[in-house]
Amino acid sequence: MASEDYVKLNKASWDERAPEHAKAPDYAFQKLLSDPVFLSNVVQFDIPLLPDPAGLDIIHLQCHIGTDTLSLARRGAKSVVGLDFSPASIKEGQHLAANAAGGEKLRFVEASTYDALEVLTPGSFDLVFTGVGAICWLPNIRQWASVVSGLLKPGGKFFIREAHPMLWTLDEKIEDRLAIRYPFFETEQPMMFQDDSTYMKLADDWKTFENATTLEWNHGIGEIVQALLDEGMEITGLKEHRSIPWDALPRQMVELGNGEFALKEGRERIPLSYTLQAVKKR
Repeated sequence: MASEDYVKLNKASWDERAPEHAKAPDYAFQKLLSDPVFLSNVVQFDIPLLPDPAGLDIIHLQCHIGTDTLSLARRGAKSVVGLDFSPASIKEGQHLAANAAGGEKLRFVEASTYDALEVLTPGSFDLVFTGVGAICWLPNIRQWASVVSGLLKPGGKFFIREAHPMLWTLDEKIEDRLAIRYPFFETEQPMMFQDDSTYMKLADDWKTFENATTLEWNHGIGEIVQALLDEGMEITGLKEHRSIPWDALPRQMVELGNGEFALKEGRERIPLSYTLQAVKKR
């Protein structure tokens, strides 16, 4: 699969969904505009493990519509750059930057993660932040790790909370048990999905989308960790969680509050997400 094929398909999917996500209750876009101290659910969950953003220059990779980007700014960051390949997503982020408290600290850049070192100054950030549901859209985790390391100053930190690769292996269409269907490890060829909906409840319950085809990749925990180590990063934390901020396995999950979902029963069986922290040593 040529790189331009996956970029074209996935960008079309995100461009169509971004305006609807900005209206979706769970993203709380309007709440961020109206309440000057409100933080996204994702960043609220991250706070216990997230490095203190106060005074830091931060880059948020694959920032989507900027709700977490703005929330990082409100946590005291000096500046936050949101980078995403979807122009429709960037447009929504720029609306937050122009109209929300804390938005003056934001700058949004339209580019793919792999091009970040070409459009931004290498070695200029204190913290690289990546949110949930991001790296599955990237085919090569080693190239991703090179970008993460390249963006950081010496001593700079990396933080990601992401869906666990074990979760990505499960067949989401089976209702009565956990069943492995997809690869755990990175594969050369992508997984192709057909879905004319989206991962969260929309303001318009009946909304469907024309761009239904996406291409994705899984990356094992060991592959992610080793890729960062090979780029001069030191792993400083790895924690697995029993919740995820969307209904990833419909009819098998229950909402916990604050946007988090967990298995209805047997939560000790698999992790649903993980938090990984690292620091650039060289």
